[in-house]
Amino acid sequence: MQETPRPTPLLDDDELDRLDDFLDSDQVDADALDLIGAHGFLVALAIAPRDVPAATWVGELFHGEPEFADDSERDEILGLLERLRRNAVDALEQGQLPELPFELELGGIAAEETPIGDWCAGFMEGVFLDETAWFEGDEESAATLLLPFMALSGLFEDEPDMAELSRDATQAERLVQQLPELTLDLYLHYRVPPESPKPTPRKKKPAGRSGKQRR
Repeated sequence: MQETPRPTPLLDDDELDRLDDFLDSDQVDADALDLIGAHGFLVALAIAPRDVPAATWVGELFHGEPEFADDSERDEILGLLERLRRNAVDALEQGQLPELPFELELGGIAAEETPIGDWCAGFMEGVFLDETAWFEGDEESAATLLLPFMALSGLFEDEPDMAELSRDATQAERLVQQLPELTLDLYLHYRVPPESPKPTPRKKKPAGRSGKQRR
């Protein structure tokens, strides 16, 4: 039986604290993603079927341009965000699971009121950046793989089936447990093409014979 890969940290604690402090500061728009949401957002970008330009995702994450103290701080913060995204790519490429910044249990609390819901909402914001790419080609498989993220995010409460799923405590806990491995499943679905069948060798004709017989 294959063992579940150990989760891989995407940044160390000091780097996460630095990002947390900045994203929680007055230098950033009030509607910008917090650390948990940004983590989910960047993991989604690591999985995305096609690359999103940094200028696009940075503007979406911050909801505009933060008030960086200087160019050095700008380079530091954007560098940490890019490293988080890149480290997620590297982990997934090696078949590892990105470490998620929360415990995998809701404890009877509605998902949207927990860091789990915030992370899934951030993840879905990453999906929305290029939604067509995520769903084109095989919409049914994409919807199945993304269902837990959608249900736990709290962004689809207007859809009765989704709301019912998230309100079922047992089902919601089951969805939470699936999140780490689903990140890898999604990466494999979008970024690792299925192996092509090997071509059937052509039959060789016996040496010295052709389609026509000599007289």
